[in-house]
Amino acid sequence: MIANAGGVNPQACAEALRKLIAAEGLDLVVATVLGDDLTPCTQEFAARNGERAIREMFSGEPFPEPARVASANAYLGAFPIAEALDRGADIVITGRCVDSAVTLGACIHAFAWQPDDFDCLAQGSLAGHILECGTQATGGNFTDWETLAETLASAGYPLASIAADGTFEVSKPAATGGAVTVGTVAEQMLYEIGDPQAYLLPDVSCDFSGVTLEQVAVDRVRVTGARGHGAPESYKVCVTWADGFRAGHIWTMVRRDARRKAELFAEGVFARTRELLREQGLPDLSETSVEISGTESHFGAAAAVSDAREVDIKIAVKHPSARGVALFLKEMTGIALAAPPGLCSFAGTRARPSPVVRLFSFLLPKAELALTVAVDGASATFTEAQVRPPEPLVPPQLPAASQDDAALVEVPLEQLAFGRSGDKGNQANIGIIARRPEYLPWLAAALTETRVADFFAHFLRPGQRRPVERFYLPGSHALNFLLHDVLAGGGVASLRTDPQGKGYAQLLLTVLVPVPAVLL
Repeated sequence: MIANAGGVNPQACAEALRKLIAAEGLDLVVATVLGDDLTPCTQEFAARNGERAIREMFSGEPFPEPARVASANAYLGAFPIAEALDRGADIVITGRCVDSAVTLGACIHAFAWQPDDFDCLAQGSLAGHILECGTQATGGNFTDWETLAETLASAGYPLASIAADGTFEVSKPAATGGAVTVGTVAEQMLYEIGDPQAYLLPDVSCDFSGVTLEQVAVDRVRVTGARGHGAPESYKVCVTWADGFRAGHIWTMVRRDARRKAELFAEGVFARTRELLREQGLPDLSETSVEISGTESHFGAAAAVSDAREVDIKIAVKHPSARGVALFLKEMTGIALAAPPGLCSFAGTRARPSPVVRLFSFLLPKAELALTVAVDGASATFTEAQVRPPEPLVPPQLPAASQDDAALVEVPLEQLAFGRSGDKGNQANIGIIARRPEYLPWLAAALTETRVADFFAHFLRPGQRRPVERFYLPGSHALNFLLHDVLAGGGVASLRTDPQGKGYAQLLLTVLVPVPAVLL
């Protein structure tokens, strides 16, 4: 059993396991992989300057104040896990590592893959990537959810049967719900990968652009074609740090002009809060957010509904202090008594200020980390092998749509493709997979970077240079879109209703795409 379940204390997790094993009279060896925790190094990281200065890898921001840092962990790879297994471990507990490494580590141990077996490592990593989100590969979050609606609640977790050459088949346990299809697996493959030719992991730079998926039986899909081209020379380090406080609440407004009444209520809350902040000598609100569900606010300019007789309004704020946020919450409750008619809310305890935890990511050379593998208390230093670094690949050429005089008809993208979206920090990606290969040229012609950027303009930060990147995966007849700086900070740093872009694919699937009528 291999699990990145150690949290901030892998050794305590392992010790608890050893006590349980002893209590049950079992004979099992527990190992830990350590060295990911870099929290003690934050003072030194912040002090670096000149060429060694540490900057956020996406935004370029400087390293946060060490006193505000909550954690700093490097994402480790699979070879230390394989080392623990080679030394006789039955259970391996790691701290922070990439999710796919728990699968790849087992493959390296079982098949004696070497650090330069890049294609095998890429295939094993892809198997781990398919498995890492559980039932999202067996029907969860699937575009065609209606086909599985009756069995989704009992969806089985995915299984990967992996061969020595890295080829694998995805399935699920018998008599479980959900499904394993080319669509469910393809959606998970594109989930959160960014550039499919440079999916960077500690052990290998993966190229998923040529991956092919084949339905070989009911609930069984064969996956081949992942390629590896070197391994990064650095680990990705993720730092979490405190950046003030936040809170919010969802209210419901009913009957005529519900949207305008909700907006008026929010305006009153903010005005009253700012007035009292000034009176008490506190700084202004750092950020505010108002989202009105029921009027298609997530669709931006593409919204088809401007008002409704019933809407939900989410009002949220950030402030440097918990006191400022508490003042907002108190005044919001009071202003509710002076709101337009029709305001209501689910009764319960008043929300409380919670810390805003932001993410800061950077790259750290592997040589700067001291990794250890401890097997039942016997520790040994682990050193990563030196292999060639990855080089940029030539992107595949997109096929062009036919320019003949065939009659065209506009249909929703969902009729032509599957879609899945997710986040990486403050970025979001949207994977679009053609239901039939012949649809792909028409999808590419319609879904340009500019059109996708225009569609999500209400979420993107204004003035960005190339806010959307598009990538092509010929093996799976798919497009992957990477949206930069789009989540208002992402995760718990964002005040958005969808801070991780989970619904972005569903939004994009509504756009109209012109295709020849004969294809339909």
